[in-house]
Amino acid sequence: MSLKSVTTDKQIRAARYAKAMGHPVRMYVLELLSTQSCCYSGDLSDELPIAKSTLSQHLKELKDAGLIQGEIESPRIKYCINKENWKEAQQLFKQFLGI
Repeated sequence: MSLKSVTTDKQIRAARYAKAMGHPVRMYVLELLSTQSCCYSGDLSDELPIAKSTLSQHLKELKDAGLIQGEIESPRIKYCINKENWKEAQQLFKQFLGI
């Protein structure tokens, strides 16, 4: 029996989203971006007391999970919530929690 045979695609996606959300800095970024009516185009390192390289790693994790998307407009990058995946993550967590 393999792990793939006992897990569903929904469980795999929910776990990926949960992993990406598994750090307070990433939760802060998601909360900040989810309250924006449009993309955030400032330098997020001005908002957080962490090194730019550390912030970059957190943003990469969120982007790789599909929760955010970025667009380079040198010298800045615009970040937005990926609305489709954000909605899916919310639905998957609600189903998992039975709410």
